[in-house]
Amino acid sequence: MTVSVTQEGDIACVTLDNPPVNALGQAQRAGLADAVAQTNAMLGLRAVVLLCAGRSFVAGADIREFGKPPMEPHLPDVLAQIEGARVPWIAAIHGTALGGGLELALACRYRVALRSAKLGLPEVTLGLIPGAGGTVRLPRVIAAADALTMVAGGKPVGAMQAQDMGLVDALADADLLDAALRFGATLADRPDPGPVLARPVLNPDPAAFDRLAAKLAARARGRNSPKEAIAALRRALTLPASDALAAERAAFLRLRDDPQSKALAHVFFAERGAGRLDRLKGISAPAPDRVGVVGGGTMGAGIAAACLLAGRYVTLLEQTPEAAEAAAARVTGILQDSLSRGVIDTGQHAACLNAFTATSNAADLSGVQLAIEAVFEDFDVKRAVLAQLETVTAPDCVLATNTSYLDVTALAATMADPSRLVGLHFFSPAHVMKLLEIVVPDAVSDNALASGAALAKALGKITVFAGVCDGFIANRIMSAYRADCEYMLEEGALPWQIDAAMVDFGFPMGIYQMQDLAGLDIAWAMRKRRAAEGKRPANYVRIPDILCEAGRFGRKAGRGWYDYSSGEPLPDPEVERVILDESTRKGIVRQAFAAEAIMARILSVMQAEGDAILREGIAARAEDIDVVMINAFGFPRWTGGPMYLRDQPPRIASD
Repeated sequence: MTVSVTQEGDIACVTLDNPPVNALGQAQRAGLADAVAQTNAMLGLRAVVLLCAGRSFVAGADIREFGKPPMEPHLPDVLAQIEGARVPWIAAIHGTALGGGLELALACRYRVALRSAKLGLPEVTLGLIPGAGGTVRLPRVIAAADALTMVAGGKPVGAMQAQDMGLVDALADADLLDAALRFGATLADRPDPGPVLARPVLNPDPAAFDRLAAKLAARARGRNSPKEAIAALRRALTLPASDALAAERAAFLRLRDDPQSKALAHVFFAERGAGRLDRLKGISAPAPDRVGVVGGGTMGAGIAAACLLAGRYVTLLEQTPEAAEAAAARVTGILQDSLSRGVIDTGQHAACLNAFTATSNAADLSGVQLAIEAVFEDFDVKRAVLAQLETVTAPDCVLATNTSYLDVTALAATMADPSRLVGLHFFSPAHVMKLLEIVVPDAVSDNALASGAALAKALGKITVFAGVCDGFIANRIMSAYRADCEYMLEEGALPWQIDAAMVDFGFPMGIYQMQDLAGLDIAWAMRKRRAAEGKRPANYVRIPDILCEAGRFGRKAGRGWYDYSSGEPLPDPEVERVILDESTRKGIVRQAFAAEAIMARILSVMQAEGDAILREGIAARAEDIDVVMINAFGFPRWTGGPMYLRDQPPRIASD
């Protein structure tokens, strides 16, 4: 039985047990309804404590019911029964109370939580809004502005912040049930706040609400659900609770059938399924505790910081003491920024610093369990580093290369033991970006692959396995559509027109803005390497090279595709002149490009390259390509990804 009722003196305990995350399926909803009826019939009760078995409070709806017709009893009806129970219910929260889980807790009169708990209404991330009273009850428990941020933003809050808001009535340090029972014993001495829906909205300052709503709507860009969430909160402030509840449910049901919700559900399941490899079924490896990083530039420092923030011990190797000192400053700067932004507290910051060593002595890597090279993108340089790592590390130490384009199988072939080498392609900044491509060279051992996957999981990364090719999945597709964008430049488009089309489609920035941010010299070095290898295509576009030869390396140089002399990216007549000259030199008659035509070209190239990647076995599933493009390059999540869009209308409406 998934819902049970016991009694502790004058307090009843209702326990929901539906592992692993106590999702609210039909059986659980029915069990809760029965528990309300059972506890209503119990005499002499002071309160009812609702708690969950296992590692978490209710973490949301049952994903097995996604896309299926709803079954009775419906969650709003069950919550109404809890809220109208004969004695007050107390939600005892540990782990996470998300979505329907927090709506369940809001239907209770009080909430007690472990300090480590997190609470949130993340439905907007699935293209939905709360559908069981969350938008109506929450602003009657916490300030309207805080409720708007939680519902339209979708990010959970920690229990201590929740207590500051008024969402949690008491915190527990250890024994949650004991804390909830003790809290229940004090109810006679507390003023009864009454059922949540009977309370007034808190601090409904219309002007402040409108200002915050405008910011959140602008941040939503093409997504529908945040705008619906704002509208729902506005109704909660202005309509009677019963009317606001009915309107919320109608909006929830409407969004459930919206193309964006279906696309976001696709991404949700795709990300859950990513990081699986058939050859690793039944094989596991512990996440390495001691990690070595070779190279302390931007990427190496980011990888080191990511490992430190995940509780690993990190030894960073540089060539000289001076370089090691500079690398240490980069890493500690990232950690300080994490402290300043509240990502870690002072204790965690101190622990990270204590776990970090920067050195120029390669022998200091002798005790690491996994070593990642993050040096310059040059085959010979990386080959020399891997040879050194084979010498100074233990034979069972896994070695990893962070190359973005190089042939990992060829690198492994230069080693004494090629089975030790796995590709771990981080994206910059490595401590922020969620995606990690695990590249599978021909000779890699299952243990090396499993160790790399275990580290990725410990770092909280979304992982996708990729075969060996130039650029793997992400950079191969990006290189393909970047090349076609260069053809469009010669044919008549301008960089700022292409960027505007991409931003309007939903990208956070266009490809030329992104290049300026990363630095044009990085790709230039790769193009020169390919030219030296005889890999330059016949229809090569010289425009990026001409800009680099003029020292236009992007933001860091003050000039790139755009002019940054004013501090903002502005279209540059000099860049336009270079483009026009190249069109003339090649005898190309320039034509105008509409934004829709630009995006149609980009999507077509992405999808064609994705199809080739699937045919060659570089990616195992089309869904993996969607996950990569969304998390590496900001492909708009609410469209489902480029491969998902092959079978959908060309553009999901933004309104």
